Amino acid sequence: MEYRQLGRSGLRVSEVSFGCMSLGQDHAANEKIIHRALALGINLFDTADLYDKGFNEETVGKALKGRRHDVILATKAGNRWRADGSGWDWDPRGEYILAAAEASLRRLGTDYIDLFQLHGGTIDDPIDDTIAAFEKLKAQGKIRHYGISSIRPNVIREYVRRSNIVSVMMQYSLLDRRPEVTCLPLLEHHGIGVLARGSLAKGLLADKPAEPYLLYGAAQVQAAKDAIGAVSGPQRSAAQSAIRYTLTHPALSSAVVGIRTPAQLEEAAATVPHLNEQEYEQLTASIPIRDYEQHQ
Repeated sequence: MEYRQLGRSGLRVSEVSFGCMSLGQDHAANEKIIHRALALGINLFDTADLYDKGFNEETVGKALKGRRHDVILATKAGNRWRADGSGWDWDPRGEYILAAAEASLRRLGTDYIDLFQLHGGTIDDPIDDTIAAFEKLKAQGKIRHYGISSIRPNVIREYVRRSNIVSVMMQYSLLDRRPEVTCLPLLEHHGIGVLARGSLAKGLLADKPAEPYLLYGAAQVQAAKDAIGAVSGPQRSAAQSAIRYTLTHPALSSAVVGIRTPAQLEEAAATVPHLNEQEYEQLTASIPIRDYEQHQ
């Protein structure tokens, strides 16, 4: 496993990290796969209070009991479950962010969070109030660093300009190259780390049949799949090639991979050859790049 700097945070994160949202309801099984991930060199585990109404944080906390200092623990807040459990509402107010942090600390069984992230965001949010809450948590030692999880360029620009975020989590893959147009250059320029989710584009770049995806039709998705297949082989599977594409961009700190099974873990964490320049150019030429159509 290789490690990279997470923005200006001083944290060294595994270039493949564990997206915990895919964990199931069995504490013992979750502990087993998380401990195997640790053995394979993964040190960044990403969860959120939204996942399974807090159970995901609880099971991650249980699995990491006694291993806390071996890991970089990331979670998110901002989506507030309704009292009747019927769904959730967006709540970025500073007052709620402070309360959510306390609840996450309890569920995770820890007294600090390495990376606390805003789980979304709109341009109409009380951004300064949200930032003030993150800064207060940092001053209290309850979080070490903070970031946002967003694909909205207008929101990302405001946090870059007004806050001390160290990271942005966003969807990024060969089938979603929108971040390459504006977001990745901006974040790289400011030394803010990027955590990429969705490297496999819901499995379309691995084993699922081609179908329309985002701004691309099925034929374009198939062209991207074919290009991935052409650079794959005995030394690197299609899924591994898709992850390596994501990690090739210099702005990237880590690819957050949703892992459900031991086989997926072994594949994602395996050491494989990097894409060479010719392979990377072959992939980028396979599908036209698009920019975000909204939230500019």
